[in-house]
Amino acid sequence: MSYFDTLETRSSDERAADLARTLPQQLARAKQAPGYAGMLDDVDPEQVTSVADLAALPVLRKSELSRAQAANPPFGGFTVKPAQGFAHIFQSPGPIYEPGGLDHDWWRMGRFLNAAGIGPGDVVQNCFGYHLTPAGMIFENGARAVGAAVLPAGTGQTELQVTAARDVGATAYAGTPDYLKVILDRADAMGIELSFSKAAVGGGALFPSLRQEYADRGISCLQCYATADLGNIAYESPAMEGLITDEHVIVEIVTPGTGTPVAPGEVGEVLVTTLNPDYPLIRFATGDLSAVLPGQSPCGRTNLRIKGWMGRADQTTKIKGMFVRPEQVAALVDKHDEIVKARVVASRDGEMDVMTVRIEAKGGDEADFARSVVELLKLKGRVEVLEPGTLPKDGLVIEDQRSYD
Repeated sequence: MSYFDTLETRSSDERAADLARTLPQQLARAKQAPGYAGMLDDVDPEQVTSVADLAALPVLRKSELSRAQAANPPFGGFTVKPAQGFAHIFQSPGPIYEPGGLDHDWWRMGRFLNAAGIGPGDVVQNCFGYHLTPAGMIFENGARAVGAAVLPAGTGQTELQVTAARDVGATAYAGTPDYLKVILDRADAMGIELSFSKAAVGGGALFPSLRQEYADRGISCLQCYATADLGNIAYESPAMEGLITDEHVIVEIVTPGTGTPVAPGEVGEVLVTTLNPDYPLIRFATGDLSAVLPGQSPCGRTNLRIKGWMGRADQTTKIKGMFVRPEQVAALVDKHDEIVKARVVASRDGEMDVMTVRIEAKGGDEADFARSVVELLKLKGRVEVLEPGTLPKDGLVIEDQRSYD
């Protein structure tokens, strides 16, 4: 078994002792950041030395971060150094701005790629986006940390992706779970044999049937749980028994909408405290649901394990690797006087995500509605125009019909 470093196999006592030293340091950094003014004023960093101690601290929500950034762009005062001190500045829907660095494994993705068997001698075809959003650079930074070469393929242009993968001998894929199948199917249609044997995926659910299809093609596919704000949070190892928490974040599972920890094993909202000294997010609410798994991974890594992504605490849903939020659906309704109500339905067609936007409207132009869907939801989808009163009166504006079993 090859580990990224010795941190992965620490005993619980060693990890607790290290946390007792590093957590107060991180809270001291956070207190220096103007964005935390009024939130941590009464906190003595030296008294917060464990995960249990964090429970007394306030929760930082993305909506608060967004408001702070609007008032004090670009980072809302939550970074230790100014924007000019970072290598990159990224934008995600919201808009939310995130910093990025080029220091060794700044996003902590190398640990996951190592667990996926990627390292020197591999060529990683990185199919995450490089335009504005950070995912492309997050995975590229991780590939550099494990000594692999990178083909910065980005998204789309599938025939060119196939040709490039063949020409450079790409051995590993990084991207959303379902886009690798698009590349492989196109390669089959073009009569081209590719050399992928490993896949490191994120940005969406890895359905068991899709993982099995890759395995049948000789490709080992593992997944991670990462966000644009936090970088890598947890990752699979070859044991494939839950996701192992990264060594430089602290994960809590709490009752949604609160900061109160749930009982071990119960499903709740994921809060993350990052130990990144440049960007000290403290008890940051992801909005995602998960649960703690008991025991340790059979692979020998000893950190806390979670079940992985189990849905959202709100109705926000990830489709084709992109979040679709209730407020985006509301903006679609507001844009057209003819629209009475709308609902986004997430489903599957084979191994691909499908977004259907069901619109109750009094007249209007379906093509015009479709253009607004792309503009406001940032995704293409099927548009169905319905008579007013057709949609259920159940409060849902985003309905996820996909099965994650």
